Amino acid sequence: MTPFQYLDHHRTDLVALLQKLVRIPTVNPPGENYAAITALLTRELAGAGLQARRLTVPGAAAQRRPRPELRAHPRYNVLGFRAAGAAKTIHFNAHYDVVPAGGDWRHGSPFTPAVEDGWIYGRGTADMKGSIASLLLALRALRATGTRPRCNVEVSFTADEETDSLLGAGWLVDHVPLKADYVVVMEGGEGRAIGCGHNGVVWLNVIVQGKSAHGSTPERGVNALEKMSALVLALEDYKQRLTRRRFRAPAGRVMHPTINVGGVFAAGPGGKINTVPAAASFSIDRRVIATETVASAERELRAFLAAAARRIPRCHITVEKVSENHPCFRDPAHPFFAAMAASVRRVRGGRPVFYVSTGFNDMHFFAEHLRVPTLGYGPVGFHPHAVDERVRVADLVTAAKIYVKLLTSFTG
Repeated sequence: MTPFQYLDHHRTDLVALLQKLVRIPTVNPPGENYAAITALLTRELAGAGLQARRLTVPGAAAQRRPRPELRAHPRYNVLGFRAAGAAKTIHFNAHYDVVPAGGDWRHGSPFTPAVEDGWIYGRGTADMKGSIASLLLALRALRATGTRPRCNVEVSFTADEETDSLLGAGWLVDHVPLKADYVVVMEGGEGRAIGCGHNGVVWLNVIVQGKSAHGSTPERGVNALEKMSALVLALEDYKQRLTRRRFRAPAGRVMHPTINVGGVFAAGPGGKINTVPAAASFSIDRRVIATETVASAERELRAFLAAAARRIPRCHITVEKVSENHPCFRDPAHPFFAAMAASVRRVRGGRPVFYVSTGFNDMHFFAEHLRVPTLGYGPVGFHPHAVDERVRVADLVTAAKIYVKLLTSFTG
């Protein structure tokens, strides 16, 4: 039996494995059930023929985090290795945390995964426990059929990508000696699109200070909501500035920096309908293209906010840093990208393209910290972070075949 035949005959195993992963609600923030899922993933890697271990992030590192709600939950990362007697090693990475789930799901609970008409529904099926299941089945197929990879195989399953990755992929590349010569982060590319980079991001929270007063005498107060509204309107000019900056991705798509205002917004304490609001706040999501840096984008945005506030009478603001993630781009001319393109073409057919994601993922940790060729590729997912997140079983199998093809053809 070939590895491809094994994968075709074990679709039900893949479904069962993904369902098992989804049933563990690794919701982040704050970082729930990490111990349970990393214990399972360590066993699964060992069962697929890898030397596997779970790495506990020291508590002191967790206590230094800027977000207090994350500190009470321990962080773990999983690392596995299979030697193939090769000179080079391909590293596969995926995060196991998921975003919170709300809304009315088609099949009830988002953590009770359901299968319908060839789809698996549940939180994390698309982002990105489906990728984990595809890789694990690919590794099982190689072991069960006695097929030796052409490169050594290293695998990491990491925490916290849905917040800041600092104790996940960031901690791993900075504190653990990895053998990686090439890296596949199993998201950021799908279908015939292979990821060669992603945008970065700066998240800020802007607090507008006013002065409370009775609603019958608003002239005695300073309305923080009105000042916040004026500041948000002023940001339209900043948005227009950003449209003049361009980065052309390899497939020809022109990308621009963007901002999203008010993903989170709130009134201050003591709010009442007949009270002049004394405080208000709103978030800013500033996407950073590959030709920019996070530091320069943050400096520029803070300067714009400060100048805009000065032009608004009695508008006083405080700007807090929430999080950041750096942009990443790698020229896909490297033979590793060509090998992945050949694998995608062999399994999917058609002409692969190279893609830069508007979202961010963990590619930059490997590309920038380890300085090794890094690409993104995983199963096609639908509605990640949304109600009725799902993935096709057939596409999970297809992704597993692409991983097998890469491992059995690329020598480095």
